[in-house]
Amino acid sequence: MVNQEYGYGGILCLDMETEEKANKLMNYLQNFTQFGLMAVSLGYHETLMSCSGSSTSSEMNAKEQELAGISPGMVRMSIGYSGTLEQRWNQFEKALIRMQEDGLFNKS
Repeated sequence: MVNQEYGYGGILCLDMETEEKANKLMNYLQNFTQFGLMAVSLGYHETLMSCSGSSTSSEMNAKEQELAGISPGMVRMSIGYSGTLEQRWNQFEKALIRMQEDGLFNKS
């Protein structure tokens, strides 16, 4: 699927290390910047995101998740077709800055 104006959607994975940090990031992305929506499925034209270890891969035990490379803080995002790359990047950056301001991770 492709949007003539914006191009192809894509999947972005980000390891936030813990489920708490993953959920905080997704909360900021959804409610503070309107980047996307938290969901259990990633199939939609809008940007969707989930913490894989506690959602789509929750049927796997901790050892199976580790072997598959799924950390407790793995966030998967299906980037939707609305908005420009610049808009999405600015929204994402605002959420990361907010997390840093809240002391959830250090800027590197």
